[in-house]
Amino acid sequence: MLNTVPIREGYSQFRGYETWYRVTGDLHSGMVPLVVAHGGPGCTHDYVDAYKAIAKTGRAVVHYDQLGNGRSTHLRNEGAEFWTVELFLEELDALLKHLGIQDRYCLLGQSWGGMLAAEHAVLKPAGLKALVIANSPSSFPIWVEEANALRRQLPGGIHEVLRAHEQNNDFEHPDYLAATDVFYRNHVCRIDPWPDEVVASFDAIAANPTVYHTMNGPTEFHVIGTLKNWTIEDRLHRVEAPTLVVTGRFDEATPRAAEAYANLIPGAQWLILGNSSHMPHVEEHELCMSVVGDFLNRTAS
Repeated sequence: MLNTVPIREGYSQFRGYETWYRVTGDLHSGMVPLVVAHGGPGCTHDYVDAYKAIAKTGRAVVHYDQLGNGRSTHLRNEGAEFWTVELFLEELDALLKHLGIQDRYCLLGQSWGGMLAAEHAVLKPAGLKALVIANSPSSFPIWVEEANALRRQLPGGIHEVLRAHEQNNDFEHPDYLAATDVFYRNHVCRIDPWPDEVVASFDAIAANPTVYHTMNGPTEFHVIGTLKNWTIEDRLHRVEAPTLVVTGRFDEATPRAAEAYANLIPGAQWLILGNSSHMPHVEEHELCMSVVGDFLNRTAS
């Protein structure tokens, strides 16, 4: 059915740079469109491309590559003072205005995208009709604590290998990369082999790690970038939009890392998908699309 859905791509202007976007479906169909914010920071839209399936319901879906990544303007020489939460909030606002949907939209953020979506939602934007926070931590210090706990549970001395190389900042050592891959295949995406769109996003980070290394760090679990102390838990009570929280049973965003969203956002709903890790949109695609689609139909029809 997606073959019959109109698709258009374009660029939104922001601070003299370009943000690439793609609209799957008709923004003027009568249904509130869904904007998808990808993770990282420093990833691309590719690995969350599966959410375009929501367009089958008649709801337009907007994907975009955040600044510094993918098809948007790359800025390899910008330092930490440039790559801020405020930058990406302003970019999102610029995109909404460019598309003319700032008064009526839903927002789904995955991983870092969920953190960004929460930062957006606590500002109480009038146009936000529904919020989905998927596979996201509410606090990076807790995320790291939980990641260390997950690492220690992996067999074969994986945690010890990771820790030894992290102490020496030796993140390119083959043993470190191999141990990282074990963690990722247990807690990031458990499909073997990884879908092409997931590989594409990881390849994009490898090709230009500027944003990822600056804000996050060398891996998902060794967070030494500018976001290492980030938390939003003290502000979540300000969210007014109907909210769905989605995590996976084996997710690196563990229940402890994600529970504040469900507990502190008024009326939030929380669903843990039992056969997924960090990417239920590909690991349990049909179920994830059904859950998200039904939520949006109930809250932003």
